[in-house]
Amino acid sequence: MGVSCSSSPSMTNELPTSAPAAEPAPPSFLRSLRNAFITGLFLLAPLGVSVFVVNFLITSIGDPSSKVFFGWLIGPELGAMASFVISVLSMLIVVALITLLGYASHYLLGNWFMRIAENIVLRVPFVGLVYRTTKQIVDTFRSQQKAVFQKVVLVEFPHRGTYAVGFITSTSKGEVQSRTLKNVINVFVPTTPNPTSGFLLMCPAEEIIELEMSVGDGMKLIISGGAVVPPYTPHTLEKSAPAAPS
Repeated sequence: MGVSCSSSPSMTNELPTSAPAAEPAPPSFLRSLRNAFITGLFLLAPLGVSVFVVNFLITSIGDPSSKVFFGWLIGPELGAMASFVISVLSMLIVVALITLLGYASHYLLGNWFMRIAENIVLRVPFVGLVYRTTKQIVDTFRSQQKAVFQKVVLVEFPHRGTYAVGFITSTSKGEVQSRTLKNVINVFVPTTPNPTSGFLLMCPAEEIIELEMSVGDGMKLIISGGAVVPPYTPHTLEKSAPAAPS
């Protein structure tokens, strides 16, 4: 007897039908409040940081210097608003004096005055040692401030197949180049979101991928944890179409 491959009507009716997709539940009221609060925090963060910095400058510079510039005005009868205005004005005076000092150092009289003041400070015990050490550090960074971070690059770190954003600082020299027998580049890979700490990698030049973004954009990318990505338009190479065969 032959066996028929066609399905009977009863068997067809028993086939399972796909259930309609469930619609996503609307966000709860508490979740909506939480998202709105986080959004508000992000909007107020730049303003909060600005207020913190200004308050720090006024407290650290304005208040102490106000006793020097306007000590004859400060008294118990002075109101809070007047004290605040005096502190702000004192801070601005200090900033103006520092700026004038920077301008004066470029001229002969100012340079002569700075050398005399420096010689006096260097003769003071302990203070001269601290001043000399600090000046060496400042002079080193000032002479290399344009070349500390030269280029934004990608390096495979901490293992193959995983990339990290870093900054080229210099070309390795001395024993490092001699031992590796390669063209080794010094790359500083900062940590996120605090870029003041990080890792010094000494990578062969052929293993480094140079990026076109600026050092500032690279810092924004690292500090934001990858949330702030600089815009980039890939460069397309125009290739001529092959000639049609005759």
